Amino acid sequence: MLKLNRSIDRSLTVLEEIQSNGTCSLALLAEKTGLPKPTLMRICATLENRRWLIRRNSDGCYQLGSAFPNIGGMPEQMDRLVMVAKESIIRLSTQTGLGVDLAVGIGGGRTEIADSTRAFRRHGVYPEVIGYRPSPVFSALGLSFLAVLPAKDRAKALQVLAEKLPREERASLPGVQKLLERNLKRGYAVRADGHWGRAVDYGALPSAIAVPILANTHPIGAINLVWKADHATVDAVVNKHLLLLQKTAAAIGQNYAEIAR
Repeated sequence: MLKLNRSIDRSLTVLEEIQSNGTCSLALLAEKTGLPKPTLMRICATLENRRWLIRRNSDGCYQLGSAFPNIGGMPEQMDRLVMVAKESIIRLSTQTGLGVDLAVGIGGGRTEIADSTRAFRRHGVYPEVIGYRPSPVFSALGLSFLAVLPAKDRAKALQVLAEKLPREERASLPGVQKLLERNLKRGYAVRADGHWGRAVDYGALPSAIAVPILANTHPIGAINLVWKADHATVDAVVNKHLLLLQKTAAAIGQNYAEIAR
């Protein structure tokens, strides 16, 4: 009988478990596969390098990447943005002490959170946000992205949003253009006062500021700083951290543009 390649067999087992569960922590993979954690770390690092896996910053869990030959893999733009931004958002979070969300544009003026450094014990805000699509008119991420869309694309997106948004968000659309202009002028967007969004599950009411990510002037996503609203005012965070947030967004956009050539 032909001898099988054990390394390939183990790698396929890991992929099967992650595909079956959607996401897997290293501990869960060890439990499911019976493989030691050092072995699993080498396998996952190799698969991540090939973009068959993505390791999430928020909880360290693995999920399928865009290169995995399956329709369930992440879209390529999202996968690429997560890859180039991973170290940057961790560094930004460490330097500021705040949570950081990374969102990618998904069309129609909307964004989806692709990665996050949120940890409840450190930041006190709801951490399970990967895959969530922030409000385009109430969230800092949504507003910062919408503000930098080309005028024609933004007008078209607002038409679509007027038909699809919940009633409360639709009601705010008449004033959105003026708000977007103000965001462009000051260089950042702010989460709407009292907007809970995904925060309702547990944790405190969050505040957030966000800036867009541009690759060669083309909007590809947005990045924010998020914190418990009663821990600091928006002005205090802006004065202390806005420049670093903007520099991080610019660096991510430049790295994205370079690998997308």
